[in-house]
Amino acid sequence: MSARMDRGWSPAMPAGALAILVAVTAGGYLVDRYKDRLERQNRAELLTGGSIRRGKMQILRYGCAGCHTIEGIPHADGLVGPPLTTISRRVYVAGMLKNTPDNLARWIVDPRGINPQTAMPVTGISPAEARDVVAYLYAHD
Repeated sequence: MSARMDRGWSPAMPAGALAILVAVTAGGYLVDRYKDRLERQNRAELLTGGSIRRGKMQILRYGCAGCHTIEGIPHADGLVGPPLTTISRRVYVAGMLKNTPDNLARWIVDPRGINPQTAMPVTGISPAEARDVVAYLYAHD
């Protein structure tokens, strides 16, 4: 008889213990993901001075999804402009401005003032609304 059988081991015990371990690990992972998301959102709002919630509304209002792929926006799978995923990790905005929240907001407000040849339209978005859009984009990186 094996040593495990002498101690009252049964095949059901490891399966139950494994299920508990998996559940605890998955729960911890989800909590960590939630905390990371909240931290990223707080950092984005502090960095940009904008509101993520309002940014999502502005993205929908100004039709950004018609040209860009944007995480978290329904039907935002446009292929005219670049995808706006991972925007905060890029070095340049529009290939010519150092990527800062202020420069990205400037670009959103007046892209043709920065590059007259751009295909990006002037939408009429205000600087405050653009900061909200930047907060949203930086939070969803």
